[in-house]
Amino acid sequence: MSGILVTGAAGMIGRALLAELGGGDVVASDLHRPETLPSDARFETMDVTGDDPDRVIGALKPDVVVHLASIVTPAPGQGEAMAHRVDVEGSRHVLDACIKHGVRRLVVTSSGAAYGYHPDNPVPLREHHALRGNDAFAYARHKRLVEDMLAKAREDHPALEQVVLRVGTVLGAGTDNQITALFHKPRLLAVRGSDSPFVFIWTRDLARILKRAATDGPPGIYNVAGDGAMGIGEIARALGKPVLRLPAWGLKAALALAKPLGLTRYGPEQVRFLQYRPVLANDSLKRDFGYVPDKTSREVFDLWRQEAGL
Repeated sequence: MSGILVTGAAGMIGRALLAELGGGDVVASDLHRPETLPSDARFETMDVTGDDPDRVIGALKPDVVVHLASIVTPAPGQGEAMAHRVDVEGSRHVLDACIKHGVRRLVVTSSGAAYGYHPDNPVPLREHHALRGNDAFAYARHKRLVEDMLAKAREDHPALEQVVLRVGTVLGAGTDNQITALFHKPRLLAVRGSDSPFVFIWTRDLARILKRAATDGPPGIYNVAGDGAMGIGEIARALGKPVLRLPAWGLKAALALAKPLGLTRYGPEQVRFLQYRPVLANDSLKRDFGYVPDKTSREVFDLWRQEAGL
């Protein structure tokens, strides 16, 4: 057994990790070959929703599997069912294959969303706090379900080391998703009475954390975020944009009308996303895991803003 297998290697984080690993005894896997691949790295096609994890992991017998395959924002036509197949069922297939074929360590990117969007969330959240997810948010629910299966595997199969990274909002060059779309709007939307804080992690910091997790870092569960947080007001000032603050009831009513008409992809349940964003403490990442993020949340946002031309 030797080497590192990366699932979801063609995604933004996968490509950044491959650049940090620099090839060597590394196998990248995804539905499609990454646009850039280190010259001495190998590629294997893998669809985590089927039998590929068992086939590929069984054939390669890697020492470490870094599981990045996930759907953060379903593409048009994918829907929640596809996201569940990739995020939950796909993670189960990868986990089962790791156990079956004697992988030494599994590294998984979870999310701060696993804590859920709740008014009584501690601020900041630490790794021992409850994972509650939200039934109304597919991504948050999926991450909680994946963490549930990982927790059971830690009890039943302690020989498989785990590094579980609960990641904040990732920003870097070219980041383009439903969160950055909010920052491109002429004015930012906020719920009256809520500062809607964001914690950011730089893409390169996350790639370096993943590299350490796959090599000489300790096992464990770690929140991943840069120091500090940015409220929606601070973000608006950095962008030179106004903030539209609406009461929660008014915003829910507007979304309830607009979504069925196809005017927005978001429903009234999304108001919680704006109100109660998880604020992650990174003390354990720095103290126990041994990595201090190079950039604070504010520095990450400023870097992204400049690269986005805002």
